[in-house]
Amino acid sequence: MSPSQKITESDPVDSTLNAPEPEHCPGPASEQAGKDDACKGCANQEICSTQIPKGPDPDLPLIYKRLSNIQHKILILSGKGGVGKSTFTSMLAWAIAADENLEVGAMDLDICGPSLPRMLGAGENENIHQSNSGWSPVYVADNLGLMSISFMLPDTDSAIIWRGGKKNGLIKQFLKDVDWGDHLDYLLVDTPPGTSDEHLSVTSLMKEVGIDGALIVTTPQEVALLDVRKEIDFCRKAKIKILGLVENMSGFVCPSCHGESQIFKATTGGGEQLCKELGINFLGSVPLDPRIGKACDSGESFFESNPDSPASTAILDVVDSLRDEVELNMKGLKIN
Repeated sequence: MSPSQKITESDPVDSTLNAPEPEHCPGPASEQAGKDDACKGCANQEICSTQIPKGPDPDLPLIYKRLSNIQHKILILSGKGGVGKSTFTSMLAWAIAADENLEVGAMDLDICGPSLPRMLGAGENENIHQSNSGWSPVYVADNLGLMSISFMLPDTDSAIIWRGGKKNGLIKQFLKDVDWGDHLDYLLVDTPPGTSDEHLSVTSLMKEVGIDGALIVTTPQEVALLDVRKEIDFCRKAKIKILGLVENMSGFVCPSCHGESQIFKATTGGGEQLCKELGINFLGSVPLDPRIGKACDSGESFFESNPDSPASTAILDVVDSLRDEVELNMKGLKIN
């Protein structure tokens, strides 16, 4: 797919196939293509069994080469939607990019609900440009670049109605074709909630290049922590290091008096207690400030407009703890 072409839900994944891949398709180039249980009754079964080459993915060396110039690669995960994962990713990107000596990239892999462009202030008419070196990210600051499917949609209201195969194909293109420059200090990968196709694709494609780890975002209630436990289990099974957990919306900050009160009360001890039980690093709690939503809607840095908010202080403390954890991992001083 060319970045200059606007995508639609009817775009074919592979022109050699008779029909879109089924929901649990192992992939046309997989060793199990045409043999898996999901292949039974599929219109592509014979094609996948006999005509499409199998074996190692030929794009992997290109992905490894592209990502080798990125010093730190961090996945931002959440077990449940609505916990403020993308909001936190945007604030994390702004906070790290506040250091003008660092080059930061944000990759929005929430394909069906891309929100980072709005939160980071990218214009609605932004497009991805292609050159001999690859796809150019959209820069929302001198040292902060962004890649999202949102830049490839015909309009902002277009729905992406894709099965797993098409999502995986776009993720591979983002990893293989995006030119982040000669050196990128941090790549923040915002993923959708849960443990689905996008997570499997990005972890399998990036694993050999080295992922620093995952930052997990939750809220204090047990209904959110139930799904966080599954996310933690996914990371351990996928051998992705868990850098730490952040408890978002932990209390409410009054924008007038700066007082704090509890809205989502932790019935089982919240994120900090969960970290103690599972042996995970607790990076901190971030209170809910209504001005965060306003800053995200307008695509502004919350820290610059509200430096005195307790939420700003809490987020910056989390960023410091996260960077310390990443540096410790690089030196081999701490093993999860």
